[in-house]
Amino acid sequence: MKELLKRFWTEEDGMGTVEVIIIIAVLMAVALIFKDGITKFVTNLMDTLFVPPEV
Repeated sequence: MKELLKRFWTEEDGMGTVEVIIIIAVLMAVALIFKDGITKFVTNLMDTLFVPPEV
């Protein structure tokens, strides 16, 4: 049992998954903090890119 716990503690196979989850959580937090600014930026960008043609 002691050897099993020692192997579990030193195992690094799951580290990639944990890192990806942490990165996603940080990106979501940043998106929530700057939600208004991001929304304004995207709206202005879309208005600039998709200007209706003048008749």
